[in-house]
Amino acid sequence: MTTSPNIPAPALSAVDTLTHDPQGPVLLVGGYGTVGTELARLVAADHPVLLTGRSAERGAALVRDLGGAPHAAVRRWDLADPAPFEAAVSAVVGVVNDPDDRVLRAAATGGVPYADITRWTARLQRAATVAALLRPTAPVLLSSAWMGGVVSLVTAALAERLGGADRVETAIRWDLADRAGADSVEFMDRLGLDYEVVREGRRRTVAPLSDAGTVRIGGHPTRVARIDTPEQFTLPLTLGTGTATTRIGFSSGLSTRALLAAKHTGFFRWGRGERWESARRALLYSPGDGGTALLRIDVTHGGRSLAAVVEDRAGQAHLTAVGGLLALRRALGTDGSAPAPAGVSFPEQSPRPCEVLPALAALGVTVDIRPATGLNAAA
Repeated sequence: MTTSPNIPAPALSAVDTLTHDPQGPVLLVGGYGTVGTELARLVAADHPVLLTGRSAERGAALVRDLGGAPHAAVRRWDLADPAPFEAAVSAVVGVVNDPDDRVLRAAATGGVPYADITRWTARLQRAATVAALLRPTAPVLLSSAWMGGVVSLVTAALAERLGGADRVETAIRWDLADRAGADSVEFMDRLGLDYEVVREGRRRTVAPLSDAGTVRIGGHPTRVARIDTPEQFTLPLTLGTGTATTRIGFSSGLSTRALLAAKHTGFFRWGRGERWESARRALLYSPGDGGTALLRIDVTHGGRSLAAVVEDRAGQAHLTAVGGLLALRRALGTDGSAPAPAGVSFPEQSPRPCEVLPALAALGVTVDIRPATGLNAAA
């Protein structure tokens, strides 16, 4: 295998080799972290799985726990180690940050269906460019919208009912009692960086944690403020959305106020770099025993609005894993629709959005849809 002459791999990256074997295991890169463990349990119910990460020993216990699955194995693949990796697999799901696009390059070059659920917006944009230049012959599903693409999938389902999605407002209630892996809060490092959104059909630059307002999410009034997430980039491109906004708040009003106060002091700008990394991550890192993932999505089109409250009592790691499983099914073409096309796509481009809600329900995720009485957040 060689990399494309038009897009050479970074100098420190190995030339990894993934080959497509339709009967092979599903490769989960980062398959025994907080989200990876949840995803491994879901995938192993239907597929053999190959779990990789920095330490094969850490995955050994999970492999033993998956003993009732068709097949489970673990190998070491440290993306910071230049040692090349080789495997024959049926598909790949990225469940860990891939800063040099090693996994993406190997999958695209080897013709292996690929899904990723871990990229913040800037890295998703780069991944889309890398994949386009590699001209993959298999699907490349970039499903890093909030909770493994669940926000985008539910948005597509609402848009199908309304006939479009002129405006999409997402409000997230982060449960501080929940479990969260360290990788899942890397977006905290982006809170000092302004980002681009589409508002009223025009591209604008906004500041993180701005436009704060109170939203009722599943009966809980929650103070929320802007955060950079990939669906705000993709929905205007795929669904023609004229305004796409995502905001986040905590289950604790005190913690939300602390986050907003840190923003007002300029902490996320002057507190960048390794010195303040632990302080930044501590604001969202949740090593709790478990909580409920809860969010609300309002979609408006042609003067009509629908609001969906998405709830997963198994927590945000499970909900993200559910998004990863649905992304895998789409990449493999096993979601009951036509085979996924080769090349880059996003979760909201599902050919059958009407199947999204039953699929979520079957995996323990409830979606309550009602007519909306107004936008879900007031700036």
